[in-house]
Amino acid sequence: MRRRFERAAATYAGASRLEDEVAARMLERLDYVKIAPRRILDAGSGPPRRDLGGRYPNAELFALDGSLAMLRAGKRKLFGRNPARVCAELERLPLAAGAVDFVWCNMALHWLPDPLPALREFARALRPDGLLMFSTLGPDTLKELRAAAGAARVHSFIDMHDLGDMLLSAGFAAPVMDMEMIGVSYAEPAALLSDLRASGQTNARADRPRGLRGRGFAEKLRAALPARATFEVVYGHAWMNRKANVDTKTVRVFKRMP
Repeated sequence: MRRRFERAAATYAGASRLEDEVAARMLERLDYVKIAPRRILDAGSGPPRRDLGGRYPNAELFALDGSLAMLRAGKRKLFGRNPARVCAELERLPLAAGAVDFVWCNMALHWLPDPLPALREFARALRPDGLLMFSTLGPDTLKELRAAAGAARVHSFIDMHDLGDMLLSAGFAAPVMDMEMIGVSYAEPAALLSDLRASGQTNARADRPRGLRGRGFAEKLRAALPARATFEVVYGHAWMNRKANVDTKTVRVFKRMP
């Protein structure tokens, strides 16, 4: 996964229209949530975005991603404070317990074979009554590509209800989950494949076929693909309601890592 995004860092911004659209829809949902976070973790940030800094200009923002090249790609000055860029994995956050008030995770969880360890880390890093808001992809995503290329050549995605169960298992309270289907039309089928490559979203499954299939396979794939792709976008948010002896005024943000 890291190699995919390292290679795509220079082209990601021009090919990540779906991620931008989903982020905008998540921001609209924040209109109905009354929070004033002091510290925000943008988990799986990619190139750091302007949106969160614009909405919460007084907050301290941490942009965390597993790809150093992606973090370096976001060099524009943001509204409010510039974020601290942190290169780390979602399943092992270099943050102290109770360090942040709000975890935002846009279109990143589906890259993990199991999101539960990351959700547990989010729970650990959040202060009591902190908020997690995320988006990810559901099982019907890229069903057209899966039918044309074969299931082993496309990522599998976790069902919304299973994610809700994981939130409860991680210690979150009253998770709210919903889903919508977004269809993206292309001038030609090859444009979908080009977008996936340019945004780093090519197959990273451990069990993916490793051999080259040749020009014939590529031609058959383009012929079988429609000029439209389906994305099942899953949204979730939950509160961290736990009794913890955390002084949120003096808590140290980063923890020591072995």
